[in-house]
Amino acid sequence: MSIGNALTIDVEDYFQVSAFESCVSVADWERHPLRVEKNTRLVLDLLREHGVQATFFVLGWIAGRCPALVREIHREGHEIACHGNSHRRVGTQSRLEFRGDIRDSKAALEDLIGERVLGYRAPSYSISLQTLWAFDELVEAGYLYDSSVFPVRHDFYGIPDWPRFPFTVSRGSDGQWQPLDGAGPGEAPAMREFPITTLKLWGKNLPIAGGGYFRLFPYCFTEWGLRRINRLERRPFVFYLHPWELDPGQPRVAGSSLKSRFRHYLNLDRTEGRFTRLLNDFHFTTLRALLQELPTELQIGPQKASPGVAPL
Repeated sequence: MSIGNALTIDVEDYFQVSAFESCVSVADWERHPLRVEKNTRLVLDLLREHGVQATFFVLGWIAGRCPALVREIHREGHEIACHGNSHRRVGTQSRLEFRGDIRDSKAALEDLIGERVLGYRAPSYSISLQTLWAFDELVEAGYLYDSSVFPVRHDFYGIPDWPRFPFTVSRGSDGQWQPLDGAGPGEAPAMREFPITTLKLWGKNLPIAGGGYFRLFPYCFTEWGLRRINRLERRPFVFYLHPWELDPGQPRVAGSSLKSRFRHYLNLDRTEGRFTRLLNDFHFTTLRALLQELPTELQIGPQKASPGVAPL
């Protein structure tokens, strides 16, 4: 039986990425033409064609302007999870701002779909060793899992020494959040973490499971690395993609750095074909489904939902 890997889609538009935040402010977003509906529906068409369900981490700003899109994603059987409201990296917010961001966006999504939202992913995977307090806020807000840790070194994100596969993160007796092996420490706050999967080569964690890396590496290398994880390590991987990555005709954003432009626009014309091959080559499911398959003896925090939303 094939391993069920998690397919995750970060629903944001081309002008909202962290690479462009220095030249496109949130106040300017309304001036840019929305392409997220068309691009996300292309993703939905491909998933429907291949009989795949995925987890969609939806930006609250998008949900407020495209509520029919969120309902459509949910109606087709995909999981709706939260990507925050305005795509601000965790470290650029105060704790109070972050608290409002993750609660308001969660409540907005739950109001749209009438179902509890279980998962969160920080913009640009920006939970780092400097922002571990975010886990306190996520647990208190009622999330059951997070998928924000990328165990690599990067200028925007990364906790390279943390585990490569799903684990429990808990606040220890010293007050610090840390990954755990085995059962959690009694009633200490804890939640599940689904890190973005990396390939272990030559003692280093190599990003292999999505986004710009999916566009940078030849597909044969991506396929080889992901099969290695499934077959040799016998573990599921967590793959991610953005709808704008299937849109080579998107407007070009002026004022960004050469590095940002390279990261963002590289091989956009090849993504749809590669994504189709990926859907043919691997078995996928949602993070919610993987969460339910994990052992249940660990303490994973309070089970809260917004008013009027049925609990899990």
